[in-house]
Amino acid sequence: MYLSVMISRATVLHLRIPFSYYLMPVFLLAWAIQPLEVETWRLVSTFLILHLFLYPASNAFNSYHDKDEGSIGGLENPPPVSKELLHTANLMDMMALIMAYVLSPLFALLLLAYTLASRAYSHPSVRLKKYPLISWVVAGVFQGFVTVWMSFEGLHATGIPMLLEPEVYLPALLSSLMLMGSYPMTQVYQHQEDRQRGDRTLSLLLGIRGTFHFTMLVFTVATAAFVAYFYQQNPWLALAYPLVLSPVLFYFFRWYLRVRKNAQAADFHATMRLNFISATCLIVFFLLSGWLKFPFLWTLF
Repeated sequence: MYLSVMISRATVLHLRIPFSYYLMPVFLLAWAIQPLEVETWRLVSTFLILHLFLYPASNAFNSYHDKDEGSIGGLENPPPVSKELLHTANLMDMMALIMAYVLSPLFALLLLAYTLASRAYSHPSVRLKKYPLISWVVAGVFQGFVTVWMSFEGLHATGIPMLLEPEVYLPALLSSLMLMGSYPMTQVYQHQEDRQRGDRTLSLLLGIRGTFHFTMLVFTVATAAFVAYFYQQNPWLALAYPLVLSPVLFYFFRWYLRVRKNAQAADFHATMRLNFISATCLIVFFLLSGWLKFPFLWTLF
């Protein structure tokens, strides 16, 4: 990567570019929900803006202000941060905004809103992360609903009227519900460091077992809502959704049983495995959903 020869290895690590894989399902949901053909250049450009610029810049900005010494999402042993990391985050955010504006001014506006929310999450002058319910809602809304809108606008540039259509805003709402269920699980191994830093995350408030119970409840509701939504689109999708996600449930419950015996099992590696399995299953499903909705894609196989 050209950027990596200009900045230090520590900064490259804090960008956590591979972590973007876990966020890819929301982009693919935006691609799959509407039967509109996407120009290849828009598809590639929107994907790169989000996954190689926006998300890594957000990771870098948060890492700079968090100054974590323990494991964080996608990085088991984070190196010390420097001003270079902040400058890199600012530069990548600016590049993302400029490229997004070329695709659509509304895309750039939504991307700016995401960036500001992400920065408010960790910046010491606001630090939404200190407030368990506010940070939970903000993360769910912006990583779910706003990201679906943002991705859809980048892919199609249809403007606000189309974003307000049920075909777009309903799955966007469901994506937020799903993320609000899984979000506390991403914090379950960071309780000690969050407590020391004074960040009262929702997972810390719930406790380790409470986090698992909360995720079970919200994930069940979100799954039922998605099944109902997909049934209206295609009954086969409604059947496929829980089947494709079954590995997530299998791993989650096995992990839960281990945690009941030993709370130390709620660690970084187990959390990252859950994230990987969940992201992979959702990627497979949304690709399947897109292929069913876009018959012209069948010719690729």
